[in-house]
Amino acid sequence: MTSISKEERAAMPVEFKLNGRDVAAHAGETIIQAAARYGVEIPHLCYKEGLRPDGNCRACMVEVKGERVLAASCCRAPTRGMEVVTDNARVLASQKMVLELLLSDMPRERHTLDSELDRWAGKLKVGNPRFAPRHQPKADLSHHGIAVNLDSCIQCTRCLRACREEQVNDVIGYAFRGEHSKIVFDLDDPMGESTCVACGECVQACPTGALMPAGKVGLIKPDKQVHSVCPYCGVGCQLTYAIKDNKILYVDGRDGPSNHGRLCVKGRYGFDYVHHKQRLTKPLIRKPGTPKHADFTMDPARPLEHFREASWEEALDLAAGKLKAIRDEHGKHALAGFGSAKGTNEEAYLFQKLVRTGFGSNNVDHCTRLCHASSVAALMEGINSGAVSNQVNDVARAEVIFLIGANPVSNHPVAATWIKNAVKRGAKLIYADPRRSELSRQAHIMLQFKPDTDVALLNAMMHTIVHEGLVNEDFIKSRTVGYEELRKNVAGYSPEAMAPVCGIPAETIREVARLYATAKSAMILWGMGISQHIHGTDNARCLIALTMITGQIGRPGTGLHPLRGQNNVQGASDSGLIPMVFPDYQRVDDAESRARFEKLWGTALDPKPGLTVVEIVHAVLDGSIRGMYVMGENPAMSDPDAHHAREALAKLEHLVVQEIFLTETCYYADVILPATAWPEKVGTVTNTDRMVQLGRKAIEPPGDAKEDFWLIVQLAQRMGLDWQYTHPRDVFNEMRQCMDSIAGITWERLEAQSSVTYPCVKEGDPGDPVVFIENFPTATGRAKFVAADLISAAERPDAEYPMVLITGRQLEHWHTGSMTRRAGTLDYIEPEPVASLHPLDLDALGVPAGTTLTIASRRGEISLYARADEGMPRGAVFVPFCYYEAAANKLTNPVLDPFGKIPEFKYCAVRVTAGGVTPEKMSFGGGSILAEVMTRT
Repeated sequence: MTSISKEERAAMPVEFKLNGRDVAAHAGETIIQAAARYGVEIPHLCYKEGLRPDGNCRACMVEVKGERVLAASCCRAPTRGMEVVTDNARVLASQKMVLELLLSDMPRERHTLDSELDRWAGKLKVGNPRFAPRHQPKADLSHHGIAVNLDSCIQCTRCLRACREEQVNDVIGYAFRGEHSKIVFDLDDPMGESTCVACGECVQACPTGALMPAGKVGLIKPDKQVHSVCPYCGVGCQLTYAIKDNKILYVDGRDGPSNHGRLCVKGRYGFDYVHHKQRLTKPLIRKPGTPKHADFTMDPARPLEHFREASWEEALDLAAGKLKAIRDEHGKHALAGFGSAKGTNEEAYLFQKLVRTGFGSNNVDHCTRLCHASSVAALMEGINSGAVSNQVNDVARAEVIFLIGANPVSNHPVAATWIKNAVKRGAKLIYADPRRSELSRQAHIMLQFKPDTDVALLNAMMHTIVHEGLVNEDFIKSRTVGYEELRKNVAGYSPEAMAPVCGIPAETIREVARLYATAKSAMILWGMGISQHIHGTDNARCLIALTMITGQIGRPGTGLHPLRGQNNVQGASDSGLIPMVFPDYQRVDDAESRARFEKLWGTALDPKPGLTVVEIVHAVLDGSIRGMYVMGENPAMSDPDAHHAREALAKLEHLVVQEIFLTETCYYADVILPATAWPEKVGTVTNTDRMVQLGRKAIEPPGDAKEDFWLIVQLAQRMGLDWQYTHPRDVFNEMRQCMDSIAGITWERLEAQSSVTYPCVKEGDPGDPVVFIENFPTATGRAKFVAADLISAAERPDAEYPMVLITGRQLEHWHTGSMTRRAGTLDYIEPEPVASLHPLDLDALGVPAGTTLTIASRRGEISLYARADEGMPRGAVFVPFCYYEAAANKLTNPVLDPFGKIPEFKYCAVRVTAGGVTPEKMSFGGGSILAEVMTRT
């Protein structure tokens, strides 16, 4: 007789009776979950799938044979032989009494048409309650995005669990006793004055309308609901748009593989930019005599002061005709294109194909050059793959999480929740960054190292691992090359020698190294704090080496994960929107790769790698590039030394910009093509987890705006290319022919499943969430160690410029702000440009928080408001780059990493002084569209 282990027995189905029927519960299922699988509905209010069951509402009571009292089915697990009844007279009487008591406290005028309480009361035929209502509290409308209606609160605590346990934001609490008990925010503050980050998870969790989107949208019945993907960061959260009269009413999180229903403030409330009055709706042509110079500005609300409206035929003929004329007169290298990480994979593929086959060169790039180019350079060099090895939520299986150079609470909020959840379950978080963020509260060890000293810290960790014999010798021998050179290199980087360099005590470095090396599973995640340096490639080389010497890769809960910035920066890179590679990272200077694409595209291709973003700017200024096509990028704001970039844009003979708003780059355009926002088109995007996901069209574009897909095809045809694409699926099917990583993904599968992980080589393959399990995709199957030495930032503080500037993003705003500053709730929460400094630095400068200060570098100066932040290191200032009126990139240094060609955004010398010109906010007017919808409904 075969013995069964305790673990095997626990995993076996549990057979029991449900309303007289023999059924089986899966391991770990509760009665309510098992019943739902068999089609048996049990009323419930405090229970919500995905949240910890609480059992406080008592609406889900069932009878268990042989037990004196009823049981809460959301908390009770079935046992073998148990007999459960969900619908006898005793059970129904209890359920109906609970619902009637709760109904008695409901206000006469509900706050939502979709109250779960009303739904269950209707199903159980509960009539008007016989009991008098309790005191009804007043509404709290202090928050711009969320209405608090505690007159509808049943104290089910779903909002509390969503806030504290799911999102781990610790804002919502349950306070007081008896009839005075209630839901509170922080110390019973108005919600608008609390530390709420407006993720809206509480709103999505609320069953009665006690928490709702502001504007009474819960009382409007949508015409339709459309499933799609969030247009912001690389996490790639799936969501659902509620549509009324071609307007987005609100957004809910959907149970996608990367978010499982969760969203952040941008994903939930950053949607109404699509309805903004400043949307471009007609093709525009620059008026004769309108000047172009670096300091040129205009009101984005009044484009006709400098442009005239044109027909599509005239605008497209002029846009393509002038580009073609420049190519024919000055040669194929006289043109360049900036594509977009905000568009679809199909648009990125077509854009780079247009540049390569229509313009004739490889001068095509996009914002990956400004975020993770150095990470990709190191990954391609070391393991021949630029994608992540493990998905973000694999942190749930990690014993140690090493997070460095990233602030996911602001930049990847849903990813941050998975990290926080893992810590709550026992994982140890090592958080390394010059800035201390909110996530540092969750850290087992916080390494607040000196800016620009990443290599010193990482080499010291590797020194410890090597010299204490903690390396994984079997992994090194069987799966890597070059270890001996690395071992010799790190010998000179002892923690004692590096401690004064990086500012972390030697014993702390040793402790962290031991934790990482000895963990059963350890995972590294990093952000642009690693990549945006002249030594960004070296930083990433060290992380790769750290993984390889310990063998912490190729298994669940391990590996390397550079957190991707924009929603499709991974997909745009995969699709070939990079100057030195074709789609799927096939080198343009490799004869075999080039032959493959020449056969597919039917034309000869340039074997010379093209110029990168910053190199293109230099080439414009030296006269070698004369025309450009820019789709959805805003280099006038995003490029380093922005004044220099604007000089280049102004010098171009011909600039075509494809956009949804009159961005700062549009100021220099000769032709502006009004395009579609994300909810107005269909196409795929690829998130940071290598998930190819389908975005669906939810609304029609305004005016004469056209889909980006159509615009690229029209320009290609006018440049002499015989393109006959009629739908993005035609493009995707072509991509499958030249991109082995997605060859097995069909459009039909995406329509059915919404998301498929690559690599997916053959149709029907499930996709690989964990890669490099047995070998690496190199010629030998082995990873390559590349040693790194200390290289200082190109520009160090001195007597004239004594502080360090660090740039980045805010939670509420995205990239250059063209979308989020036109979203009502987001702009309301963060309306003004701010610079964050340590309070002691503000005191030393004589700058009270909230007053203006001026930051100057060798390239320019800006004025903005001071914000005190104790998480900042002394001697540093942090500025987000989304504010036009205080553009951080007027200050940044355009010097490049020699391998990734990425600018040094994370370090330059600046001078901070008190006072300055009060920033004049641009007339974006990001108001809500809800009042308009309510008026017409």
